[in-house]
Amino acid sequence: MSGAAAALDVFDRRESEVRGYIRAFPTVFDRAVGSTLVDADGREYLDFFAGAGVLNYGHNNPAFTRALIEYLERDGIIHGLDMATSAKKAFIEAFERLVLEPRGLDHKLQFTGPTGANAVEAALKVARQATGRSTVVAFTNAFHGLSMGALAATGNSHYRGAAGVGLDDIARLPYDGYLGPDVDTLDLFEKMLDDPGSGLDLPAAVIVEAVQGEGGINVASAPWLRRLRAITEARGILLILDEIQAGIGRTGTFFAFEHAGIVPDIVTVSKSISGSGLPMSLVLLRPDVDVWKPGAHTGTFRGNNLAFVSARVALETYWADGALTDDVAAKGELLRGELERIADEYPELGFVVRGRGLMMGIACDADPTLAGRISKASFERGLVIETSGAFDEVLKFLPALTITEDELRRGLTIVRESLAAVLGR
Repeated sequence: MSGAAAALDVFDRRESEVRGYIRAFPTVFDRAVGSTLVDADGREYLDFFAGAGVLNYGHNNPAFTRALIEYLERDGIIHGLDMATSAKKAFIEAFERLVLEPRGLDHKLQFTGPTGANAVEAALKVARQATGRSTVVAFTNAFHGLSMGALAATGNSHYRGAAGVGLDDIARLPYDGYLGPDVDTLDLFEKMLDDPGSGLDLPAAVIVEAVQGEGGINVASAPWLRRLRAITEARGILLILDEIQAGIGRTGTFFAFEHAGIVPDIVTVSKSISGSGLPMSLVLLRPDVDVWKPGAHTGTFRGNNLAFVSARVALETYWADGALTDDVAAKGELLRGELERIADEYPELGFVVRGRGLMMGIACDADPTLAGRISKASFERGLVIETSGAFDEVLKFLPALTITEDELRRGLTIVRESLAAVLGR
């Protein structure tokens, strides 16, 4: 056993049994840069995990590190609640200039507590206030967070079972493709809305991911999203797009919903918005949905000014032109092509490749344990890659958007070797 692995004893002794990723990746990580992690023994690992989508621009991106060090050295405000600060002002102006205006969006920004679940809780709460209704529609295999309101909208029974109380005011409907490629699941939604005998009360909102990450890399088609927008708009139902994992360039465009040409009423943003891995979340609200009274939804850590600094630099560095979008598209095609070749080489396993951009997965429904075994074998060979899906049946590719082509190919080689080893070939 390596020294880094042996050092895990303190975590076994003192950290709660709730810990998860430490079990899948059992070593003590010490340093990281770009797409490389280094453990306490100096062993390097290629990162196809990116902090579960928090590190879209890689570990310790030098552009962000320099800005953060300079800010700290000049004694810039770190904790600001929702007071006005120079760092927050600069972020808002950059977000307005580089994200909202180019996309024709006029949304207000609400800074919530630092996690994605905080953003979802605020979105659900304001939607119910704005409409005066309580029911929210969520979809099969959704993941929106693990605090109580967000958990109610989450589909996975493993997480829901930990709640200990009832999870109410959510109506569950099938996501795009849930009943097969030839069934438009919105037929059911529209029928239930128009039938007074369906038992579905007019919802306050619908919350949806354009690409489901934790749910198994399920992709909503552009026509399906457009129809969902039309259904909700015609009936005064607010549409919430959860962009916490699929957003910030992960699928190529800044928001994953952009390819559908829709405008949501509310958007939740977190994970990679700070760029640096510092916690930060926000909710985008159409102005008429911003019905909050001053102080009606607060949070001690909604003013992480260090996150505002790195978030501004990330926007200015990567979103002033279309270079990153083009790069993600090219790397995404490379990744998809290689995964489809793997699927073709093992037809007996029935692999299915799905995803967009650098948010891809290869699923094996015939043997749901296979993805986890590949992940374990990959880690042993120096690659960090996780699984997702209701049965952890999807090997999930979530590398940094800044990963080099050489690193991407090297990681795919490790996956191939690991698959062969697991199958004994």
